[in-house]
Amino acid sequence: MRIKDIAKLAGVSPATVSRVMNNNGYVKEDKRKAVLEVIEAVDYQPNEIAKSLKSQKSRMIGVIVPKISTETASRVVAGVTHVAKTAGYQVLIANTNLDIEEEIKYLKFLSNKSVDGIIMMGTEVTDRHLEVMNKLTIPIVILGQKVSGYTSIIHNDYDASYQMTEYLINQGHKAIGFIGVDEKDYAVGVLRKKGYLDCLSDYNLNGSDGLIAIGDFDIDTGFKMMKKILAKSQPTAVFAVTDHLAIGAIHALLDQGYRVPEDISVVGIGDIKLAEYLNPPLTTMHYTFKTSGQMAAEAVFDLIENNAHKGEQLMTSFQLKERRSVKHL
Repeated sequence: MRIKDIAKLAGVSPATVSRVMNNNGYVKEDKRKAVLEVIEAVDYQPNEIAKSLKSQKSRMIGVIVPKISTETASRVVAGVTHVAKTAGYQVLIANTNLDIEEEIKYLKFLSNKSVDGIIMMGTEVTDRHLEVMNKLTIPIVILGQKVSGYTSIIHNDYDASYQMTEYLINQGHKAIGFIGVDEKDYAVGVLRKKGYLDCLSDYNLNGSDGLIAIGDFDIDTGFKMMKKILAKSQPTAVFAVTDHLAIGAIHALLDQGYRVPEDISVVGIGDIKLAEYLNPPLTTMHYTFKTSGQMAAEAVFDLIENNAHKGEQLMTSFQLKERRSVKHL
C-alpha cells in the first residue's frame, strides 16, 4: 500500500495524504477524516527506510552496555527505551561483556550503521575511546563516568560513599572494612573509595590496608575479598561498593561462621532487587538507574534534535535504604 493508493481510496490527492500523515499544512476536516479512516481500515504502516532517507535521520539510537545481564544495565536500558519509544525512536543495544576492544568496535559499528546518536555506559574511558569518539559526527552521551567535552550522566558516587561510611560510624562502628574495584573505573573504583577514606579521616578513624580489598565486580570477588580481609583484620562492619560485592561478602562471612549483622554488619550501593529479599535484607544506597537511562536518552535527543551544547554534566540522586544488615553498637 502506497500513499497514492490511500489517496485514491480517500478521494484526495497524494499531497493531501502526505500533509495528514506528517501533520504539516492545512487540510479540510472532511478530507482529513477520510484519509485517517482509510489509513485505519488498511492498517497502513509507513516505510521507515523511505522516511529516514527523506529526513536524513534513521530514527535509531545505539546503546553500548558493559554487561547486559546485570540489573543495573537492564534498568538503564528500560529508562532509555521508555523515552525512545515516546520520541518515535528504535534502540539498538550492543553488549560488550566488559571488553574494551568490543566497546571501541561498537562505537565504530554503530556510527557506521547510521544511528542518530549513541549512549555509552562507561566503566573505563581510555585515550583509545576518546580517539574514536572525537571522530564521530553524531552525538554521544556517556552514562556513569564524567568525560570532559561530552555530555555525561553521572551518579553522585563520592557523596553516596561518604554518607554510607558516616552512617556506619553513627551506628558505632570504627573498624570498617572496604571492598572496592579497580581504579580504572573512576566513578566506582576511585570516587567511592575516596568517599570512604575521607569520611574515616574526618572522624579520625583509620582505613588501614588490612581493612581494604580491591577486585572486580563479580559476586565471587566479594566472597574472596571478604575472606582476604578476615585473614588480616576483624572489622565490625564492611562497606562493599556494589550490592553484588556485598552479597558475596555476606556469603563469605556465613561460610566462616559469622552472623550478619550480629557479628559483622554489611552494606552496599545500588539497591538491586535482590537486596531487599536477602536474609537479612541489605542496607544500601538506592541509585536511580532507570532515571539515569531516561536522562541519557533525553540528553541525546536534545543533541540530535536541537543541536544542544554538548559537555553538560547531569547528576542523579541517591537515597539510603536502611534495612537489617547493620547492627547498632
